[in-house]
Amino acid sequence: MKFIGAGSRPDRPQVDHDIVFTIPNLLTVVRFMGVPLFIWLVLAQKEYGAGVVVLAVMACTDWVDGYVARRFDQASRLGRVLDPIADRLALLAVAVTLVIAGVVHWLYLAALVIPDAVLLALTLSLFRGHPDLPVSAVGKVRTGLLLLGTPMLVLSRLDTGFSHALFIAAWIVLGLGLVGHWIAAYNYVWAMLRKGRAQTTPDGGTS
Repeated sequence: MKFIGAGSRPDRPQVDHDIVFTIPNLLTVVRFMGVPLFIWLVLAQKEYGAGVVVLAVMACTDWVDGYVARRFDQASRLGRVLDPIADRLALLAVAVTLVIAGVVHWLYLAALVIPDAVLLALTLSLFRGHPDLPVSAVGKVRTGLLLLGTPMLVLSRLDTGFSHALFIAAWIVLGLGLVGHWIAAYNYVWAMLRKGRAQTTPDGGTS
């Protein structure tokens, strides 16, 4: 089974339906709910092990909701908007939490925030709303790497015999994820500019 685009059916193109109550959207809501739970576990309870479990569940829902949407024709316009928002919220909130907890340096948070801030500024200036761009393969890999590296890093805080090795492995994965984050942002910037120019030309349909 392929990891990226799992569940897609070549004989049936994906259609985004005007529905709200779907299993993928429910899983996205679960991912939203995992954010405050992770913050409470790490900052208030210092329960890093339980925090890793929450992160693992959040990462799993990110893959499962996409699989279910493609496999069982439950893709929706709402899900197309909510899913990347849930990913961004999770990654940024977890990064802020880990900075406060002293697990990562604030530069890691800056490396996540700066590209997203640029994309948000472009979104507001060019589209006044969601740009409705397809998620790129680089973006999907980036999200997977960051969602994998973060629990590895939290797990390295536990007193185990392989904490140091896990710490190094976590930063390798996170480093690759950050590189992908910037590459994906670069690609999205150009995609937004192209779409924005198309909408402002006479043949683009709108001004």
